[in-house]
Amino acid sequence: MKTVDLSKTSVRELNQALHDQAQTCTEREWQVLQPAGKHNLVCGLDQNLSIDIQGHAGYYCAGMNKKAHVVVHGNVGQGVAENMMSGSVRVKGDASQSAGATAHGGLLVIEGNAAARCGISMKGVDIVVQGNVGHMSCFMGQAGTLVVCGDAGDALGDSLYEVHIYVKGQVKSLGADCVEKEMRDEHLQELAALLNRAGVNEDPAQFRRYGSARELYNFKVDNAAAY
Repeated sequence: MKTVDLSKTSVRELNQALHDQAQTCTEREWQVLQPAGKHNLVCGLDQNLSIDIQGHAGYYCAGMNKKAHVVVHGNVGQGVAENMMSGSVRVKGDASQSAGATAHGGLLVIEGNAAARCGISMKGVDIVVQGNVGHMSCFMGQAGTLVVCGDAGDALGDSLYEVHIYVKGQVKSLGADCVEKEMRDEHLQELAALLNRAGVNEDPAQFRRYGSARELYNFKVDNAAAY
């Protein structure tokens, strides 16, 4: 395992060393010490690497991740796993706002709570939050799955497209065009598989499902005066 101490090495040097693995492929397992909430840690990875961050991370940790598997043993700032394509990111603590924003694929697991706009404009990522999520989560979500084992704040799923949302706790309010839907066998199976993949021990039958009513998909001339 390659160990990098960020009290002695810069974030730029760390990220460059990780990017260099695309050519050398000499180190697959990395440990990052003393992150001290620094921003832009382990961004833009495109190799099957395993990275353990021993502490808190700042903004945009593991942004644009592709193939790598990142674990943060602490909290993360805004935009963790933003625009992730594949691989996985696991946060052992809480996440600030916009976790998993615009992410196209992969798995994001947050073992604590996530703040506002979790999964905003998500495009295929699977997100599992073991705690609560803040307001406007899954706003304009296009594809993928958001699982919330706790409660959800105001305007959940506002203006969403085809994201699947599962919530175990209470939902403060639903956003525009988001409605509660029937929980059929295929959804129980989908949720069970995702919880198992995330390593979360929850009963799928305790969750409720939410999705798009599909009323905003097309322009309606009767509503022209509202525009």
